[in-house]
Amino acid sequence: MKLHNLKAPAPNAKTRKRVGRGEGSGLGQQSGRGHKGQKSRSGYSYKQGFEGGQMPLQRRIPKFGFKSPFRKEYKAVNLDDVQRLVTEGVLSEDISRVDFHNAGLAGKKALIKILGRGELTSKLNIEANAFSKSAVEAIEKAGGSTKIV
Repeated sequence: MKLHNLKAPAPNAKTRKRVGRGEGSGLGQQSGRGHKGQKSRSGYSYKQGFEGGQMPLQRRIPKFGFKSPFRKEYKAVNLDDVQRLVTEGVLSEDISRVDFHNAGLAGKKALIKILGRGELTSKLNIEANAFSKSAVEAIEKAGGSTKIV
């Protein structure tokens, strides 16, 4: 095998479009840009969302409400999920935020809130960013403790 024997694979054999090389090529005259107008000119680029001078959709739609920049988004974890993972052996008696991440219940930097859905039979010491009242009651009823990080 020599360099002059090599041949490109079939999908790679497609030739690029050569515009402005005469009428016989099929892409002469306006070079596939149509007649006149902004898009036919060299150096044309458009702003994203620009609609030819018409009021853009982003500005036509009414805005309302208030979005607080200080809102805290919690990842909700229910007690029945925690109990299931404890019985499966994924989580131990002492559960921290890192354990929730390793178990796949929350992201690495996620704020975790424990909610009280489900039954808790194991004595657990849980460490999280927030707890609901029903979750605290259920954990303490089972003999465990809660710690807010």
